[in-house]
Amino acid sequence: MNSPHGRAASIEAMRRNGSTVVVLVGAAPGQVLAALDRSMNVALIRPADPADDDSDELQAAAEALQRAGRATSPYALVTADPLAAVAAGWRAMWDVSRPQGPAGFEQEAARALTAWRAGRFELPDYYLVLATALEAGEAGDQRPDFHLGPLRSARSHRVAVVAATEPAQQAVGVLQALGSLRHGPWWPGLDEIIDTARRFYPDSLAESSAPLATLS
Repeated sequence: MNSPHGRAASIEAMRRNGSTVVVLVGAAPGQVLAALDRSMNVALIRPADPADDDSDELQAAAEALQRAGRATSPYALVTADPLAAVAAGWRAMWDVSRPQGPAGFEQEAARALTAWRAGRFELPDYYLVLATALEAGEAGDQRPDFHLGPLRSARSHRVAVVAATEPAQQAVGVLQALGSLRHGPWWPGLDEIIDTARRFYPDSLAESSAPLATLS
């Protein structure tokens, strides 16, 4: 198996001629997606079929990312996340109202790692989180979030945040965020990210909540 550094270098080389691939995380209203779809600089990539279970969700996201890699627009915005089930399992692990332990997270992490190691998907260039929960007065009391927590801690410049709550503001915020994405080192290996998630405590997110309300 190639080293994480060698793997990362080869991925970046493959993407030099394509769009900047960005996964949009969060419940984006149809109005927001329609506005983004009208942008000449954005190719909006949606999963081909609704996912019936976690396996189908992962496959749909992987296929959407493959389509995004063939886009010719400056940005390919994907509305499916191959780590969605991992993120849900991580949130559930920290849900104090319904303690579930790490079993669900580990199951989803193993599934994602298997798919990643088999070459079924690679992480996008960036994640863009539509953080509608970050309303006034809530930033210090937000729910544990995989993307804003362990994923962002792995490569802070590869996770941008739009904290607007109104659809018109969300659409503008997304377009502004796309134009403000920062360059920097590629993602570490997914196995390293998963290990970071195992050791990441939600209190670490609360301590750094203030910057999350801005584009990062």
